[in-house]
Amino acid sequence: MTDHAMRVFVAALDAGSFSAAAERLGLTPSGVSKTIARLEDDLGVRLLNRTTRRLGLTPEGATFLTGARDIISQIDELRQSVGSAATSPRGLLRINTGTAFGHYQLMPALPKFLDAYPEINVAVDLTDRRIDLIADEADVVIRTGPPGEGSLIVRKITEFRRMIAASPEYLARHGTPREPADLARHTCLILSDAPSLSRWPFAGPDGPEFVQVAGRVTAGSAEALRQLALQGVGIIRLGDILIGEAVADGRLVQLFADRHVVEAQPISAVYPMGRHRSPKVRVFVDWLVDTFKARTWG
Repeated sequence: MTDHAMRVFVAALDAGSFSAAAERLGLTPSGVSKTIARLEDDLGVRLLNRTTRRLGLTPEGATFLTGARDIISQIDELRQSVGSAATSPRGLLRINTGTAFGHYQLMPALPKFLDAYPEINVAVDLTDRRIDLIADEADVVIRTGPPGEGSLIVRKITEFRRMIAASPEYLARHGTPREPADLARHTCLILSDAPSLSRWPFAGPDGPEFVQVAGRVTAGSAEALRQLALQGVGIIRLGDILIGEAVADGRLVQLFADRHVVEAQPISAVYPMGRHRSPKVRVFVDWLVDTFKARTWG
């Protein structure tokens, strides 16, 4: 099995047909068909269900497609790394990050990276949905909290801490909670994709005590909750990376500063094995660390 056969297979799936793939690759449709047939013979499994209208993946084909994309990417990155060792990093860098870090930290700083590396183009995906690096074809993912994947390379950039806060307008209307138990009668804003974050930790006589909070609004975006809190809808518990500035300038009021159990959480660059050899990935991760390692969020 060669990388050529894998490239033909991936191209056929991306193009949707043998004839379209053949046009992209400069081959004949029969050449594409024979290459994939030899690949299936070599593997001993059927990868495609062929119909007159479309190509369909078998379960084995779906597994092979994911692996083939990763292998092809690693081969291309290795060739680029070896071939351009003495040149500036270049090419398209695909970055994925959460909305909080993306909007408030990465985007304001990114122009300096682009100025420093004029031959690198970037495609930035801002989402709080946890993606699959391989399937979504990201070069680098910036994640908050424990990364969780043992098969990926993880490099810590900096860290953040969560804060509990509400707007002065909300507190004027509903009162300021004095004890953690008071939160039961308040509206708290919750990240729908992270139900564990609805258990807020407080210092107790025998260690941390958790309060289960609830409210009328949940959202899949930390930025959406921030906006709602600024408009007086409820109380939030989010990272200082997102709300530290609003607390510092008085738009939000920090609550339970002396009772809230605060643990530093890492912000990390995560990327697949082999990508560290890519000049564009290497310089970007180094730049992230240099830019944010000593950053404070207030």
